[in-house]
Amino acid sequence: MKNLIPGNLIIFLFLLKVRRKKMYRTHTCGELNLTSAGKEVTLCGWVQKSRDLGGMTFVDLRDRYGITQLVFNMEEKAELCRIARKLGREYVIRVKGSVRERSNKNLKIPTGEIEIDVNELTILNISEIPPFTIEEDTDGGEELRMKYRYLDLRRTPVKNNIILRHRVAQEVRRYMDSIGFLEIETPVLIKSTPEGARDFVVPSRMQPGTFYALPQSPQTLKQLLMVSGFDKYFQIVKCFRDEDLRADRQPEFTQIDCEMSFVERDDILETFEGLAKYLFRQLKGIEFSEPFRRISYHEAIECYGTDKPDLRYDMKITDLSEIVRGYCFTVFDTAEYIGGICAGGCSEYTRKQTDELTEFVKKPQRGAKGLVFVKYSKDGTFRSSVDKYYNQEQSGKWAVSMNARPGDLMLILAGGRAKTLAALSELRLEMGTRLGLRDKEKFVPLWITDFPLLEWDEETKRFYAMHHPFTSPKPEDLPLMGKDPGKVRANAYDLVINGIEIGGGSVRIHDAEIQKLMFKVLGFSDEEVNKQFGFLLNAFKFGAPPHGGIAFGFDRWVALFGGQESIRDFIAFPKNNSGRDIMLDTPSTISDHQLNELMISIKKGT
Repeated sequence: MKNLIPGNLIIFLFLLKVRRKKMYRTHTCGELNLTSAGKEVTLCGWVQKSRDLGGMTFVDLRDRYGITQLVFNMEEKAELCRIARKLGREYVIRVKGSVRERSNKNLKIPTGEIEIDVNELTILNISEIPPFTIEEDTDGGEELRMKYRYLDLRRTPVKNNIILRHRVAQEVRRYMDSIGFLEIETPVLIKSTPEGARDFVVPSRMQPGTFYALPQSPQTLKQLLMVSGFDKYFQIVKCFRDEDLRADRQPEFTQIDCEMSFVERDDILETFEGLAKYLFRQLKGIEFSEPFRRISYHEAIECYGTDKPDLRYDMKITDLSEIVRGYCFTVFDTAEYIGGICAGGCSEYTRKQTDELTEFVKKPQRGAKGLVFVKYSKDGTFRSSVDKYYNQEQSGKWAVSMNARPGDLMLILAGGRAKTLAALSELRLEMGTRLGLRDKEKFVPLWITDFPLLEWDEETKRFYAMHHPFTSPKPEDLPLMGKDPGKVRANAYDLVINGIEIGGGSVRIHDAEIQKLMFKVLGFSDEEVNKQFGFLLNAFKFGAPPHGGIAFGFDRWVALFGGQESIRDFIAFPKNNSGRDIMLDTPSTISDHQLNELMISIKKGT
């Protein structure tokens, strides 16, 4: 008979049965308002703070959902009020009382028009004084808050970041399911591969002397799923890379991993551009009616100095190499490349401001030897740091080339091509920040396409895959693989938003012979290929379909929607910049017994 009852009715009857039972609370601290006036309610939560005003004591009670004010009246309930006055911050309590309208309303919070006239108070647990205040603007430093992360997570901004993360995950799943993708889990203990970042390795007790690796990405596994016939796969998956950290990196991070069969590049871009537009619509209320802009890797480097350009503002890099040489200024005459940017409306920058910019580009991470500036005054004249070598007419030619107008400031760097373009990219971002051009509520997505397939490393004298060894070369460049590999373009793409690489992917190699050629160009012997990737090449023998995909940085998506740069703020229990979890005090040593079981010895430093 039970099987004949509709599923929704079963759920309703279950919830009704649960509600009839005696529960810790009848409502949360975020849902009561004036429509609840007169109701008898039970609330539970943490004491945010209390205020003793003589005859009255007010306590702010907090839970995940919000804050509700409690009132204790000395004249009416003296003993209860005395207990309330002894409540410390973060005590866990349960109260019963009636909802009534507040006389001093706080319209900044949803419950600010009501308060609870308490008639029963139970202390569920006491708390030591927290090491920092559990408020929006806390007095705790970052290291202290990470040590007590479980307390930091009680603060509204951090809690809201985690809630946002949940929302993004649910919207991703909703959209991917709607277009026919299957969420399929892949193993966490896999085989170590020699390409990419360093692996985290896990020793095997049952197979002494052998190791698993934690996946940097489920790359080969999702390709095998395509061979298996699951033509639309996705997974919100943990990945691990043992690399140096920064604001947008963690040793363990989360990807939206995706793969499709029987597709070409444009099919993939359109599919996942659809996902991006859906997320913006659902989470930010922003509509993108036009297709995302697409620019090549070469254009991105030439115009912005980076393959992750921030296009919320213009300020392109101009190649000045041809028009500035030959005027006896040695710095320019001997440089491989000279380029500049034009900062609108900055011609009145002071000596102090231009000195600050000079120091900015000379810092080790940028490595420029100096900065040349030209002030295009509003009266049409030019003043520069190289007036000794270039007259007004020659400076005017620079201005024409850089589309400068009276009132603008031209900033120029010289040196090796790659290094100078990278420094100009950083300078462009700095000027964008100084001029208020990097609005957090403005979003400009674009696709970067046609990356180089390979990168030459001068130290090891060999090519490395720019993305990974399974990226397909563009079909028209395939003949170059044997004679000039450095010129081969990859059938790869990145989604970049506001200077952040949100995701990247490629059409994959699905032909075993082309895959073998790729491994050969990368310098792998047949023995190494079979040992590391034999399982994939064997799979290709049984009819691998054309396929490709993308992996999005899930943490980066969430941080982008949250308006912050650091992904750490959107991870429940993150690591610090040294890859350490100072709350759990890990990484840590393990016992000799465990080491012996694993047949591992620790080499002591001298």
